[in-house]
Amino acid sequence: MEDRRYAVLIDADNISSKYISKILDEMTKYGVITYKRIYGDWTSPQAGKWKNELMENSITPIQQFRNTVGKNATDSTLIIDAMDILYTNNVDGFCIVSSDGDFTRLAGRLKESGMDVIGMGENKTPRSFRAACSVFTDLELLLEQSDEDNTEVKPKKKKSHNIIKPTKIQNAIIEIIQENDNKGKETDLGEIGNRLQKKYSDFDVRNYGYSSLSTFINEMDSFEMKKVNNTVLVRLKEDDNIKAQVKDYVIESVRNSKDSGVALGVMGQRIHNKYPKFKVKEYGYSTLSKFISGIKELTIEDVEGNKKVVVSNDYKEEK
Repeated sequence: MEDRRYAVLIDADNISSKYISKILDEMTKYGVITYKRIYGDWTSPQAGKWKNELMENSITPIQQFRNTVGKNATDSTLIIDAMDILYTNNVDGFCIVSSDGDFTRLAGRLKESGMDVIGMGENKTPRSFRAACSVFTDLELLLEQSDEDNTEVKPKKKKSHNIIKPTKIQNAIIEIIQENDNKGKETDLGEIGNRLQKKYSDFDVRNYGYSSLSTFINEMDSFEMKKVNNTVLVRLKEDDNIKAQVKDYVIESVRNSKDSGVALGVMGQRIHNKYPKFKVKEYGYSTLSKFISGIKELTIEDVEGNKKVVVSNDYKEEK
């Protein structure tokens, strides 16, 4: 199978030269680089650090003078070049290296034309640009990984404020598994990886301190993995005991409230406080109200616009 071809376009105005070897190494995961261009004002003193890197890595510098103070002419030149390359039909994708959110529309336009768009930038890169890319990678992550590979003592990991929360990833995995369960099919590790990448372009297990998706998922309490032939299947852990405990707790709480019932929101908070690991989605329910509606002893009533959990009429005599 022929390697996919990529154009790597680098915004020198806000990317440090220390990242260049890591950028090119990371791109070997995707295919071959057919265009290597970097944009900036090479007459400025700040551009000096790039000069050796350009020669060593055979990167073509594109000169762009700063014609107007406060205006970023480099962005415009990179965007024009990207569109020119697009129309040559010589590449399968682009790698836009910048921490500038101004490239959001460019990334979106390239994707509209069927291009893969690999984004790379520092952790400060706006989410708009991250989301517009097919895949986005934090440059600090690549540098940190390289530093760890070359030192015996593991450096402290810098806290990243721009990554997807693990709980959000966990909920997305739960939804994938439940969707497949409803269709009567198993969920394999590869599908989870692909769908997470499509949902969150900057999802990367290395951001959480892992080198593989399997280890990342295996350490979550909600899942179990099983290898069948050469396929790794991911399933939800079944713990009917917790479900039964929560059910009994809800019934007891409502009965203790006498005839007043318990507001649905209050009940949700009580369950979370007593059983913090319990999540209704892990048991096939889309919402807490659906879970409670499945308890025959209880019902949900709308009282002046507020939902309350009360004892069902058929079970009131058992109070």
